[in-house]
Amino acid sequence: MQGYRKEKEEGGDRLIATNRRAYHDFFIDETYEAGLALVGTEVKSCRNKKVDLKDSFARFEGEALFLYNTHISSYTFGNIFNHEPLRKRKLLLNKRELLKLFGKVQQQGLTLIPLKLYFNKRGWVKVLLALARGKKQYDKRETLAKKSARREIERGMKSQSTKR
Repeated sequence: MQGYRKEKEEGGDRLIATNRRAYHDFFIDETYEAGLALVGTEVKSCRNKKVDLKDSFARFEGEALFLYNTHISSYTFGNIFNHEPLRKRKLLLNKRELLKLFGKVQQQGLTLIPLKLYFNKRGWVKVLLALARGKKQYDKRETLAKKSARREIERGMKSQSTKR
């Protein structure tokens, strides 16, 4: 408990899970912060960081936005009140943001994917949603090539500074 209290006092957001694959597979255009409607055992599993965002995505059903394929493991001490790990979860955004996202997803063919899941300062579980466009295979190769070139340049600069 001591560590938890210390984190809480320092302020800021406590990270639960990140979707590292999202930056590899998608071009990120915009991000939105959304609340997540969870049951009690899901929140307890989130506190234990038993969450996987690997294949997650968001989709509209009517006027509501839902998060799919987010795996929140069953809570160990949950007994009969435990939740289903892969159920769809409602995302909480205000009406204006929902309409804006709906228009962009419908017209421009963009995808909504979660980038990270975290607790905000007040202790609510939040999702950072990204409006993303899928990368083609050659885009992924180009990104990896740029990343490795940048790494080589930094390595060369570091070795130059140590030789002097």
